[in-house]
Formats: sequence, structure tokens, C-alpha cells
Amino acid sequence: MALIPAALRDAIGRHGPVIRVVIAAHQGSSPREAGASMLVWPGGQSGTIGGGALEFAAAARARAMLAAGCARQVERTPLGPALGQCCGGAVTLVYERMDAEALAALPETGLHARRVEGRAEMPLAVARALRAARGQGVAATLWKSGWLAEPVAPPARALWVWGAGHVGRAITATLAPLPDFAITWVDTAPERFPAEVPHGVTPLPVPTPADAVPRAPQDAEHLILTYSHALDLELCHRLLHHGFGRAGLIGSASKWARFRARLRALGHTDAQIARIACPIGTPALGKHPQAIAVGVAAALLTPCTTAMETPACQTSPC
Repeated sequence: MALIPAALRDAIGRHGPVIRVVIAAHQGSSPREAGASMLVWPGGQSGTIGGGALEFAAAARARAMLAAGCARQVERTPLGPALGQCCGGAVTLVYERMDAEALAALPETGLHARRVEGRAEMPLAVARALRAARGQGVAATLWKSGWLAEPVAPPARALWVWGAGHVGRAITATLAPLPDFAITWVDTAPERFPAEVPHGVTPLPVPTPADAVPRAPQDAEHLILTYSHALDLELCHRLLHHGFGRAGLIGSASKWARFRARLRALGHTDAQIARIACPIGTPALGKHPQAIAVGVAAALLTPCTTAMETPACQTSPC
């Protein structure tokens, strides 16, 4: 897990100052791993440190801190004696108030190390972790002698979802809570989107959606799910010219056969066309929008696949 400036920026922009609660360390069984975190504000929260009694108590403490103007606290909780939970572990939670000023002080990448309590001198283990992160770009959450060091998440993966129909809504709702994605959601008019667009999703109403293709980063990932086969084809055509990281098209085998022929006629090679995955998701799960969303999410989160289809390595080794 990592500290995610984009999620903080979104939450602070919407709600003002928030309390970030992070599992700095744990001994024995714990609902989540070190580095798992949540953001809490007076009327709500996002993220999770594992749910249940621990999260309920932590959210209440965070809101009390906001009300009292507290900036930082550390809490060590034995889960059994303190909360009556069956797991026999203990967790160390760090609570930190985050606002625009604190956000501006975060590094863009690498490891964010700071003194939370205890001695002022940086422990040797934290200094070594900082050097390793600079040299290798790899880091994990570290809690040592009152110092907390956390990796800062790289910029989120740009995912463009074309179409705000039933499948587009299901996929966006499924992927929006994940920290990996910065989702741009495109359709023809504002009324095509739900009244409540998920956090972390940028709706982009464009009368002619294909005209928005040049706005997408050339390494973005795309899901083409519109109401119109003609628009789907135009989006495939323009994306093949524009460039993309990955792309998937909703449709049947017969739809894709027709699209391949039409894309060839538009001048694209078979190798170029093959970079677009169709169908997307896991056909065996069925055609319900949420079933499609589950299959698409699994494919996007599986490192060993380059398409939007469910990879073969889910049933056999890569």
C-alpha cells in the first residue's frame, strides 16, 4: 500500500481538512496490512483499514480529532482485549490531519518519511530505506522508533471509459474505489451520467465523443462501451491512429469480425487491430453489467495480461 496524493487532493477539495488513518505496523493477525489507510471527514470516509470494530472506532477518533483541531495521534490497539475481536493481533494506527498545506509538502514520488512521535533523530533503518527508495524505486511502509515512512504512489493509471450506459456505470462503480486508476468517463451529454458520479471519476460530456480522443494520454487505457456501433467503430479507428496503452471493446465475436474487416478497410494492419481486445471481461460470467464489470476489473488488475480479456494465467501458469 502507498500514500496516494491524488486521493488526498480529491478528498480535501471536496470536504476540506481530513484525517488520514494508516496502519503503521501490526503484530500477529490484523484486518489489513501495514500501509492500509482511510480518509475521514465529518460526514463520511473513503478507503478502509479492514472494517469492523477497529475501523468504526478509528473513524470516531478521527472525527473527534477534526472537531478538536488535533494534528496527529498514535494509537496502539490490542484487538482482542480492546475491541473483543477474535484475531489475536495488535495494530499501531497513526492519525494525521491533512489539508492543502500538508498536501503541498508531500513528495511527488519516493518515500515520505516523518517523525510522528519519539526521538527527533531519524532512525538508521529509515535513512537506509530512503536511500534504497532513491536508488531502486522500491519501498514499503516502515514504522521505527516513532518515525513513519511510506511509499508515495506514482500517478494513477489513466483509464478512459467511453459510454455511460448500464455497463459503463457498472465498470466505473467497480473500478472507482481502487487507488490505481484515474478515470475519465465520456458520453454525449451531462444527463447521460448518474446524478452522483463516483469519487475519482471525471465526467466528460462531449457532443461528438470521438473528438475527445486527442485529449487522452497516448499511454491511456480505454474501454469502449457506447450505445452506438458506429461510434464504437469510430473510436477504435481514431484510437488506433492516436495510440493507447490498452483498449477493449464490448461486443460479440460476430461484431468484432465485422469491425476487423472495417478497420482493415480504413487502413489498419491486422497487428494493429489485434491490440484491441473484444470481447472484454469473462464471457463465462454472463452478460449482466456487473458480471462484465467483474471480468474487466480482474483483467485490468492482472499484471500478466496485455488485453482487456481475462488472461489465460488465471487458469494456468503464465
